[in-house]
Amino acid sequence: MTEFPVRHFLSDEAVAHVGEGLLARTLPREEWTHEAHLAATTFLVLKRPEIDLAADLRGIISRYNESVGGVNSDSEGYHDTITRAYLRGIRLFLSEADVSRPIHELVNELLMSPIGRRDWPLRFWSRERLMSVEARRGWVEPDLAAMS
Repeated sequence: MTEFPVRHFLSDEAVAHVGEGLLARTLPREEWTHEAHLAATTFLVLKRPEIDLAADLRGIISRYNESVGGVNSDSEGYHDTITRAYLRGIRLFLSEADVSRPIHELVNELLMSPIGRRDWPLRFWSRERLMSVEARRGWVEPDLAAMS
């Protein structure tokens, strides 16, 4: 897998920008990066506890994708298994972190951790299974290792 430089967040406001921008569907498409996905999810977990992310994240991301001209199909857009895997990973990371710290510091630490890597789900799923239409449409259990 190609390595990409990690883009860090310089302030709590920058993290709030992606989290609230996702919800309001105002985040520019070019800002919807891997790092933004993880920052927005971390923001929602910590700052928007009234949102049931297990139930609502699919709709939030799908509606955002459509609002910026994207599609949610069998080959692009929202991917349920990857999204749910990262949500689980972010919650695990936060359960072990000092969440009283500034959120941008938490996000940057997450991004530098194994969970923050773009290829982290491939520790649990084969590429073929993870990239399947079935995995994009709904949760599929890992085929390489169990997620704890």
